[in-house]
Amino acid sequence: MILNNMKYGRISHLTLLDPDKVNEENIGRIMEIINNSGSDGIMVGGSTATDTAVVDKTVTMIKKYTKLPVILFPSASTAISPKADAIFFMSLLNSRDREYIIGHQVKAARAIREMKMEVISLAYLIFEPGMTVGRVGNAILIGRDDVETALSYSLAAEMLGFSALYLEAGSGADRPIDKKVVESVTHEVTIPVIVGGGIRDPQTAKEFIDAGATTIVTGTIAEKDPNMLAKIIKSIKAR
Repeated sequence: MILNNMKYGRISHLTLLDPDKVNEENIGRIMEIINNSGSDGIMVGGSTATDTAVVDKTVTMIKKYTKLPVILFPSASTAISPKADAIFFMSLLNSRDREYIIGHQVKAARAIREMKMEVISLAYLIFEPGMTVGRVGNAILIGRDDVETALSYSLAAEMLGFSALYLEAGSGADRPIDKKVVESVTHEVTIPVIVGGGIRDPQTAKEFIDAGATTIVTGTIAEKDPNMLAKIIKSIKAR
């Protein structure tokens, strides 16, 4: 079970791949980088990728090159594939739009149940600057260092029964959320806490792990700087 592996520290790093940015020409090279880096799994999703056929094709291509678990990180009810190992069935709690809080989830629920994959209920919180996902998800952005708001949302998520929590500043953010936010949240909640967005160096990644984060997510760095990806993962696992 992927969730259990996260809880017990066996999935400390996930690589996020956007279906809109991988294809048959570059997937082999990208997966070679990820396999060699020591990453523990692949998340498939993007802020704008909503086509079922594209997501399905992406998962199929990834599985051709790796035995790592593939977890869907869908941006909409149509961005799913039965070929994945699991899905982050997530709710963007700080969205202004009902669709991202519960609408897409209702639309996809029956199809996901029939796929018989592992379903991990995920509370998703977007912090400043939010980037594309903040804009598309119409998020009420939480300040990078707003401990009180982050903690209130996180406790509510746990009390509502979510299995995990994802805190992120948005893909491509100039810097990630404040370490104090992660420390405060992980001190108060018992569910796994995933952190992503703007993590580009080993020191930052290690600080989040030391602050209590269960899993670190990186995305574009896998292709842009393979050596740095390996260093980040090495720092995470040196504990």
